[in-house]
Amino acid sequence: MKILFLEPFYGGSHKEFALGFQKHSIHEVSLVTLPDRFWKWRMRGSACYFAGIIDDFSDYDVIFTTDMMHLPDLKSLAGDHIPPLLLYFHENQISYPLALNQKYDAGLGFSNIVSAVAADKILFNSHFHFNDFIRSALHAIKQMPDAKPQWMIEQIRQKTQIAYPGCWFEKGELEFKKKDTERRLIIWNHRWEHDKNFQFVFDVLCLLKERKIPFSIALLGERYNNYPDIFNKAKEMFKEEISLFGYLESKQEYISWLKRGAVVVSSAIQENFGISVVEAVRYGCIPLLPARLSYPELIPEDLHSRVLYRTKSEMSSKLENMLTAYQSYLPLQKRLSRHMEQFSWERVKHQYDAVLEDMVQN
Repeated sequence: MKILFLEPFYGGSHKEFALGFQKHSIHEVSLVTLPDRFWKWRMRGSACYFAGIIDDFSDYDVIFTTDMMHLPDLKSLAGDHIPPLLLYFHENQISYPLALNQKYDAGLGFSNIVSAVAADKILFNSHFHFNDFIRSALHAIKQMPDAKPQWMIEQIRQKTQIAYPGCWFEKGELEFKKKDTERRLIIWNHRWEHDKNFQFVFDVLCLLKERKIPFSIALLGERYNNYPDIFNKAKEMFKEEISLFGYLESKQEYISWLKRGAVVVSSAIQENFGISVVEAVRYGCIPLLPARLSYPELIPEDLHSRVLYRTKSEMSSKLENMLTAYQSYLPLQKRLSRHMEQFSWERVKHQYDAVLEDMVQN
């Protein structure tokens, strides 16, 4: 089949996903994209842009697009012969947590709802994300003063499947040769933005330092020109502990740091899947994650009590134990690494192709 993949926000995980799907699908995938900037304008205007540059949508069997697209506009502008539309939700604007002093834009959230209704098929990147979206959509509709279209929710439910995003991993059996050192390396490899809540980790690291627990830390992940000031405070506070401060452009160099890591931590207040955690665990890091969001889906249930936490105090005590009794966690290392294989593109690609084929056949 011929698939037209339209990505209005071609950067970060959106870009990785689009390229991964294009590479691994058995179908012919044409990527048409816009740069990852001006995200609000992408949601409002990208459909008009794509409708203007695609000569004939009927040349394709399926259009695959993501949550930054306003599908009603695309359908109305593309003409009568538009093929079936598959909509993938990386995130949504109804339940996304606001930054300090940021105002909620109800129009953007409602755009996600009506786009889901306009789609022929919907994929969410986790069960958590889908359930969170439905709860938030119901709440948003209830806030309407009258003429509340609650029928939309059931339509969305009926068209939705869960499809985890594929991850890029080195092939073959991995060997974990962690350097045996007193200062175990903690990995923090998330976007440097408010929703990843680094302040929480900062507070925990301060407690460890007060207790004289040795550690080192690598602060990885994408960052923009304006990032939270807490990172600069951390650079000064932990100048003896920080081994790396900043984003690595080289994928191989990034993986080499993950392989050196002992523990990967998160304190996110928003996470719909968690590719950065999956990558770190695949390369041998023991996870320490909130017992909420999408994280419980990533970890075998019988290990939740060992690697998930609910409070700052619990995170602090578990991280201290992971660093000081690291050898006792090594049996988990290989099991968790192998568990992450299920999220590789080699495993998940078949689900995506099957969904697309079913859309055309039906």
